[in-house]
Amino acid sequence: MMDEDDLKLMEDLAQKASFLTRDISSSEPVHAKKRKQENVIDRYEKMPRRMQTEPEKEIIHLLPIKDKSGIIPQTMEKPVVSVAQNEEEKDTNETEVVEVSRREPQPVLTTEELLIQRRMKLQEKKIHIAALAAAILSDPENNIKKLKELRAMLMEQDPNVAVIIRKLVMVSLMEIFKDITPSYKIRPLTEAEKHTKVKKETQKLREFEEGLVSQYKFYLENLEQTVKDWKQRKLKKSNVISLKAYKGLAEIAIKCLCELLVALPHFNFHNNIIVLIVPLMNDTSKLISEMCCEAVRKLFKQDKLGSVSLGVVKVISSLVKSRNYDVRPEVLKIFLHLRIKEVEVKKDTEDITANKKFMSYKEKRKNLSRMQRKWKKAEEKLERELLEAEASESKEKKLKLHTEMLNIVFLTYFRILKKVQKSPLLPAVLEGLAKFAHLINVDFFDDLLVVLHSLIASRDLSYRESLHCVLTAFHILSGQGDVLNIDPSKFYTHLYRTLFRLHAGATNDDMVIVLQCLDVMLTKRRKQVSQQRALAFIKRLSTLALHVLPNSSVGILATNRILMQMFPKTDLLLDNEAQGSGLYLPELDEPECCNAQNTALWELHELRRHYHPTVQKFADHLIAGAPTEGSEALKPDLSRRSGAELFETYNMKGMTFNPPVASVTPRKKDKFLQADSFLNEDLKELIQTHLKEAAVHRPLDFAKHLKESSLS
Repeated sequence: MMDEDDLKLMEDLAQKASFLTRDISSSEPVHAKKRKQENVIDRYEKMPRRMQTEPEKEIIHLLPIKDKSGIIPQTMEKPVVSVAQNEEEKDTNETEVVEVSRREPQPVLTTEELLIQRRMKLQEKKIHIAALAAAILSDPENNIKKLKELRAMLMEQDPNVAVIIRKLVMVSLMEIFKDITPSYKIRPLTEAEKHTKVKKETQKLREFEEGLVSQYKFYLENLEQTVKDWKQRKLKKSNVISLKAYKGLAEIAIKCLCELLVALPHFNFHNNIIVLIVPLMNDTSKLISEMCCEAVRKLFKQDKLGSVSLGVVKVISSLVKSRNYDVRPEVLKIFLHLRIKEVEVKKDTEDITANKKFMSYKEKRKNLSRMQRKWKKAEEKLERELLEAEASESKEKKLKLHTEMLNIVFLTYFRILKKVQKSPLLPAVLEGLAKFAHLINVDFFDDLLVVLHSLIASRDLSYRESLHCVLTAFHILSGQGDVLNIDPSKFYTHLYRTLFRLHAGATNDDMVIVLQCLDVMLTKRRKQVSQQRALAFIKRLSTLALHVLPNSSVGILATNRILMQMFPKTDLLLDNEAQGSGLYLPELDEPECCNAQNTALWELHELRRHYHPTVQKFADHLIAGAPTEGSEALKPDLSRRSGAELFETYNMKGMTFNPPVASVTPRKKDKFLQADSFLNEDLKELIQTHLKEAAVHRPLDFAKHLKESSLS
């Protein structure tokens, strides 16, 4: 038997779970408190371990069900698939696909199917490009972000359609920029403007302009990179486009740059386009060079002020100098299309008038009454508004730009004349000097005339180049050079001696320059031309008219008509009687000493039987003494035009043989062409015979020889 106290203690111990589960070997008391600094590793080791034999099932909670007893929750287990089972299924699927592909090879597309597939892709891309372009053009401000999407197509990676798509995107973007670009230059915003609060419309416009400028810049960079890759023969790592196809892509890029150069001279990055285009004018490819030169010509033609042309001239001058004057002549011939009419001339201080200035407040208060000051203020305000509304560039600014432009052009010309006189650029330099000679400063006249005469005397120049030297010299002397005491007889002698280099056996392209020289030397300087010199030139030109092409004969006879009217005493050439001692010496090269007054214009009687009707009219007109009225006078369409204009009008270059009959069989046409060739050969033989006889016979003997020859 136990005491009541012991029995009560045993019952209390039986209710404690730690009594059954504790480690009996432990000597610690049952209800001892846990130590605060117990080791973490020991606690982890004492934790019970369970092996995960089965994956835990995930429970999905469904919608509950409500009945009389209340709400009953609904759940279901989510099926879990093991990772190993997934890998096994994938491996089996891959093996099955490989086995199927080995057993059944994929069908190879034929050429026709490939072309159809390519055509479908191309059509889809075209529709996409058209849709983007139409959206941008319809509402540029709201759809400016689509420019980026369209520009991204410049990097098309599909090798089947990459070349065509990139070309289409280039041209499309070029047309879009030409259409949506504003007529002013967009400047970047300052920091103060960025933080200033503005209206919604203004903010929207700013975002549009910023997006437009950035996309335009990226587009130009893409075009530039395309041209550089082609020039450096560099291909991308992707090899989407072949090197041969890259040339066509670069040509389209250059064409787009040329179009933007002409269409957007006022917009941003125009100077960058100039720097890209000008070196390509010297490209070895004739197509690219002509394309760039034509674009610069158009730019010069439409530039009325001269600011854009000045930028181009600066780049061309630096290009010529950097290449050590080894460039194509077409690069320098571009200067001939500059619209330079007048430049600033140095004036005395007395001639210079100060610009109009408005009165200051002190001057008004001192000199004007209160009412006058009020009216003066209103008047000045109105004048300022009118000046702003006029928006036209002042004449002084235009003259300043043209003067700076001309200085750069002449600096380039003089460097070439000084350093590389035997360069192929010399014809272009002489032609440019001939055009702008009237604008050259008087201080350079003496040195320039000496250089021109030395070039002619060296005889290293071609006939056309020597003619340009003569034309330049007389342009100088006919302008500001009138005040100089310079004898140009050497230039008269050179032209008189070399006139017979023109003949019907070659093209008469140089005849235009000859007629221009005669106009400057004889017509515009008629007060400085002696009668002997005028007679000699009229006689030699009449002889020259016998053995040149019809258009050249018309121009020569028109020049003779003007000379006979300006020098009335030259009508003695229409008389058979001699007017002094001595005989005419046609082989002499000095016009002053050839005794031209002792000959007659017997060539006009031969020209009356010329096969060209206009030549016949001029011959009859000159034989009658070149009258301005009467039956022998010329019609206004011939009398009011110069020799050079008539030469261009009757130019036979590019003309083809057209039989007079409307319906001609091929056999008859061959007979016509054969007869025409025979006629040309007979004319050449007859002209050569006349040339040989003209140097030997005297005028009367030569006229007799012509009468005996069968010209009909």
